[in-house]
Amino acid sequence: MILPRKPDSTIANAITQANAYLAKHDLVYGHGTASSEDDAAWLILEAAGLSPLEQPDYGLVLADSVVDKAETFLRMRAEQRLPAAYIVGRMWFAGLEFKADSRALIPRSPLAEFLTEDALGLIDTAEVSTVLDLCTGGGCIAIACAYAFPGARVDAVDLSSDALALAEENVKMHDLEDRIQLIQGDLFDSVAARYDLIISNPPYVDAQAISDMGHEFSHEPMMGLAAGNDGLDLAHKIISGSARYLQPGGALVCEVGDSAAALCANYPDLPFQWLDFSMGGDGVFLLYRQDLADAGYDK
Repeated sequence: MILPRKPDSTIANAITQANAYLAKHDLVYGHGTASSEDDAAWLILEAAGLSPLEQPDYGLVLADSVVDKAETFLRMRAEQRLPAAYIVGRMWFAGLEFKADSRALIPRSPLAEFLTEDALGLIDTAEVSTVLDLCTGGGCIAIACAYAFPGARVDAVDLSSDALALAEENVKMHDLEDRIQLIQGDLFDSVAARYDLIISNPPYVDAQAISDMGHEFSHEPMMGLAAGNDGLDLAHKIISGSARYLQPGGALVCEVGDSAAALCANYPDLPFQWLDFSMGGDGVFLLYRQDLADAGYDK
């Protein structure tokens, strides 16, 4: 038995005991939570049918059936080392709810802030009418773009048919089928249009980091993480190809995470603007089409 039973099974007590249980295991965080306490609270509230986004009544006594369900969640987290989002089947990104499962990476990009804070003032959101989301995964960035740029059409590309199947479910959940087109393909190979914004959270984890990853990451599709020895296999293709698919005045926004230093070393001629996020996260750059053209990447 992990958790207390009635009358001691208040939400507060359950979270305390769940935290103590998870803290005994060698778990890795970073899939939308940062600690055992975060996961404990999330899993307890989900078992109780409560939203983790709302302030609960911590004195509420949980039924034994809820405690049983919570213990199942906690064992899955500790013994199978499943990320909490995969256990409960949902995640939030840019303030929006999404279905989450092993067909695609769990949404956790700092790009959420770019898409909820008027593009951080770097582009005129009112002027964005076409968006290309490369490596869309489960579709969270494409869908957040549709909300951030209300008049825009969004094309969302991914190589994985499994990821696109999940993205389709998420697009339908947000009733955005008329504004988001899902495309299976390898980056630019399946598109012909020009866009005001190209945005991407591609695979960018280098080989050493892949080998050092905790077991939790093995539940995610490796093709969404690994990007060669220096983590830049896809970033190279995105940089070399974007100018040909951007409208004049358009911009490329791309996340490369810890591979940022390697990227700068590879492109000393490009004036990367590294986005500053107040809510944490880094490794996201912006380049305007003219920056790419001036460096000869529009050929």
